[in-house]
Amino acid sequence: MTDPTVATLANSETPDMVDMVFDLNGSSVPLNYPFLLWSEAVRYLPWLNNEANAGFIPLKGSVSGETLLLSKRTKLILRLPASLAAQSALLAGKQLNIAGNILTVGTGKERPLLSTTTLHAYLVESNLGEIEFLSDMKQKLQDLNISCNLICDKQRKISNADQSLSGFGLVLHDLKPLASIQIQCIGLGGARHFGCGIFVPFKAISGLD
Repeated sequence: MTDPTVATLANSETPDMVDMVFDLNGSSVPLNYPFLLWSEAVRYLPWLNNEANAGFIPLKGSVSGETLLLSKRTKLILRLPASLAAQSALLAGKQLNIAGNILTVGTGKERPLLSTTTLHAYLVESNLGEIEFLSDMKQKLQDLNISCNLICDKQRKISNADQSLSGFGLVLHDLKPLASIQIQCIGLGGARHFGCGIFVPFKAISGLD
């Protein structure tokens, strides 16, 4: 018997997304960098603004006060439609000015999305409390015919003088293969341009940071 969830996903209009992984040279950025990062990227790739599901996966680094310290291993990862991957490679060699912090973008490589049973989003945008947030996420997943378990991560906020985003980190586990790819392609919540609601493979359920 065909799994009804798989059948529904197979017939859905899920966009074909990939990650463009760029080398990155820079030492630090302010914690509210997502707004300026997107603005700088659009300066070189203006067509990005028309892609609702496109966005940068949150940068990895160490937090020090209001600053995110980057390492030599930190990558700039842009999730976007596969058909636009080649165009996004033009970001290589560009300098991004993030509040005076210069990030130099290196060579980019296309990376397909991987189907894993556990996914994590650093921040899913929501103005709800934790209980209401989880209920809302469960409903959204149900509407997508996706069956999995949820764990709420920390409450987080990104803000500057002009914009503010808040919500929670979220772990989805016990995902079926096709559902894992679908949720990586479409995400949850809004503000995808600023890294919200973008899910990546997660190896462990404990020790969320």
